[in-house]
Amino acid sequence: MSVTVVGAIGAAIDRVEGRAKVTGEAKYAYEYRRDEVAYAAILQSTVAKGAVRAVDAASVLELPGVHAVLWHGNAPRLHEVSDGELEVLQSDRVSYRGQIVGAVLADSYETARQAERLVRIEYAQEPHDVLLHADHPKLYTPEKVNPNYPAVTSDGDFDAAFAAAEVKIDCTYETPSEHNNPMEPHATLAVWEENGVTLYDSNQGVVNVKNTVARAFGLEPDQVRVISPHVGGGFGSKGTPRPHVILAVMAAQALGRPVKLAVTRQQMFALTGYRTPTIQRMRLGADREGRLTAICHDAIVQTSTIREFAEQAAQPTRMMYSGPNRRTTHQVARLDVPTPSWMRAPGETPGMYAVESAMDELAIACGIDPIELRVRNDPEVDPETGHRFSSRNLVACLREGAERFEWNARDPRPGVGRVGRWLIGTGLAASTYPARRQPSSAHASYEPGSGYTIQIAAADIGTGARTALTQIAADALEVPVEEVEVQIGDSSFPEAFLAGGSMGNASWGSAVVKACRELRARMAEEGSEVPLWVEADTKDEVAAASAEPLAKHGFGAQFIEARVDVDTGEVHVPRALGVFAVGRVINPKTARSQFIGGMTMGIGMALHEESVLDLEFGDYLNHDLAGYHVPANPDIEQLEAIWLEEDDPHVNPMGAKGIGEIGIVGTAAAVANAVHHATGVRVRDLPIRPDKLIGALPRGNR
Repeated sequence: MSVTVVGAIGAAIDRVEGRAKVTGEAKYAYEYRRDEVAYAAILQSTVAKGAVRAVDAASVLELPGVHAVLWHGNAPRLHEVSDGELEVLQSDRVSYRGQIVGAVLADSYETARQAERLVRIEYAQEPHDVLLHADHPKLYTPEKVNPNYPAVTSDGDFDAAFAAAEVKIDCTYETPSEHNNPMEPHATLAVWEENGVTLYDSNQGVVNVKNTVARAFGLEPDQVRVISPHVGGGFGSKGTPRPHVILAVMAAQALGRPVKLAVTRQQMFALTGYRTPTIQRMRLGADREGRLTAICHDAIVQTSTIREFAEQAAQPTRMMYSGPNRRTTHQVARLDVPTPSWMRAPGETPGMYAVESAMDELAIACGIDPIELRVRNDPEVDPETGHRFSSRNLVACLREGAERFEWNARDPRPGVGRVGRWLIGTGLAASTYPARRQPSSAHASYEPGSGYTIQIAAADIGTGARTALTQIAADALEVPVEEVEVQIGDSSFPEAFLAGGSMGNASWGSAVVKACRELRARMAEEGSEVPLWVEADTKDEVAAASAEPLAKHGFGAQFIEARVDVDTGEVHVPRALGVFAVGRVINPKTARSQFIGGMTMGIGMALHEESVLDLEFGDYLNHDLAGYHVPANPDIEQLEAIWLEEDDPHVNPMGAKGIGEIGIVGTAAAVANAVHHATGVRVRDLPIRPDKLIGALPRGNR
């Protein structure tokens, strides 16, 4: 099942598109040009719940260069829309503050923005409900959680086992709303032509956008073309089409001209998804030796009133540690808020913050080293399904990290490490993420004198996917990488799964390997003097791979040093180490970037990121990068990521597990555990702001 190794896979080669990006040749969605393009400016609701009574645009339409104001009274009708967020301008209802209620179309961006401020909208406002809390009357148990897991699982008798446990932990952990904020804002250029519509769009999956737009506007899929060769980040927020995509296509249809629309940074906080806040109760029961006898993880999340999205925060608890009596639950509240969505490692990121914080508290209660506690509870098979793991090297990651981080020299007592005004502590947490793949297709061709071309409707959102696929193709063809060109980001190419769930390279690479092997076989039969091509898909291979049900996951361990200023409560992370077991690493250079990028986001989650809710108006107060803090250079000092050699032939032909998300998982818990070790203060609601520490620090420490 493994690819013949000729040297490309495993080599730290530079990004193949690097020169195009640094010279400006690489085009992003908003940079494409079309003649007679018009510009759209979004009109957003200023109430959190109610209805649009009237839209006064008469004076705006008199402005030079303004062509139209769209609203629900004059907007084109959509056909089939299964996502309530995409029913743009189809009714007068307002379901959250910031929802799209109209758009101004003008000859220039500046004119559109000026006119947008002059449109007068009258609302019938209704009382809104935007605050998630544990006793919310609207809480319910969904049928499933993202993407299709059962909401509730139970094995054994948790209640009896917990009551009888010698050592117990019963703690609640909270995480706030967080927003993705990729570097490139969401943007679309929509062009209607005789045979359909072409979109230049920033997204994580052109096929998804193509199919959604086709259904919404009553078109055949081949009447929609989506072009997206370069994407400046997504983190999940570009995984599915957002409302602005539908609006751009609608505006171009109504105006009869190409329309360009960019979502502003402020508008992104309402329109492009976010991570739901969570309230997570963890109950762990163990014997005196720290062996778990009872595990319960109850997660509460929110969704909107127009679409259900239930984040699977308790899902990782189902497979992480041994324990005969287990229960996990999810409850959701429908609130007058935008619909939450995917944000890097949905489910695992907030869920493992709770799990790994609770494990740290249990280790202290048992008087056992946190690494040893995890080793004692490392399962031989998946605790939920009983399936064997395709590979599971969590213990090896913990051991390797402990040695490199000099963990054994640590004094386990909290609050005793100090240098000057800084309290010093260390903490760790485990991480995990599923290793999955989805069927995809690829086209491989050979042209004498020109080399090999691979076409696949994949997406490179800054991860280096284009480079990794070039290496995979080169090894499958047994040729140097210089002879291979990989073309992606066009829906006219063979269909491929989106860039998400750490499944990109696993899904696309499998299709590329198959196509390249078949092309090589044809060349062996027909020679290399004539052009040749093949197209291959992996539907059968992916289905066959499930014949033996295996638990497939990547694992890792994060180690953190935290320093806390005794006078201000300020937290610094001068040192962080991540150790990962993720199968075969395709490109060490781009892989390291993914790992440390995820760890940086995890540190930001622990210390900075928080979308602050305005209860009176129903939206976020800090809806820009001036108020929504992400880590900057002074916040990230010595950051190291390494990985173990791991051979897992079960996951895909390359033996590679996804790495885009596992770096963030566990990092926030490791920071929180390190802060507790430094101060003796346990912060269970993120982020760990100075005000949560300074008042709780023992007087003797100041």
